[in-house]
Amino acid sequence: MNIFKSCSITVIFTTIGFLLLVTTSVAYAGNRSLPDPLNAGWEGQPVCEHLYEDTEKRILRCTFPPNVGHERHYHVAHFGYAIKGGRVQITDTNGVREVDLTTGSSYSSEGVAWHEVLNIGKTTIVYLIVERKERPL
Repeated sequence: MNIFKSCSITVIFTTIGFLLLVTTSVAYAGNRSLPDPLNAGWEGQPVCEHLYEDTEKRILRCTFPPNVGHERHYHVAHFGYAIKGGRVQITDTNGVREVDLTTGSSYSSEGVAWHEVLNIGKTTIVYLIVERKERPL
């Protein structure tokens, strides 16, 4: 194979790989015009508190009494754990749905471009969010 063809193919694959990495990182990082979960609140009041942070993770505890929500915000990659569950209404790119959040349930996500949450139940919901820190490109 001609050395110039070999170099061209390498440059093309390197460029494609970089673009996929950037696209994926931007998609999972969410809409930066929106607040992150710590800075998003409800009717001007905070709902999440900062518990811990180091170079790899940030941990938040979010509390939602009945009829309190979390305004539209984005998430980086994270793990969520329901300390105290309840019933929520979630609005996101898929529409509006109601979900029963079970105490002790958990999930992980590679990131959320945006969503809004409202506690539509009769109990206070407490949720733990463990975020992975973004690594610079």
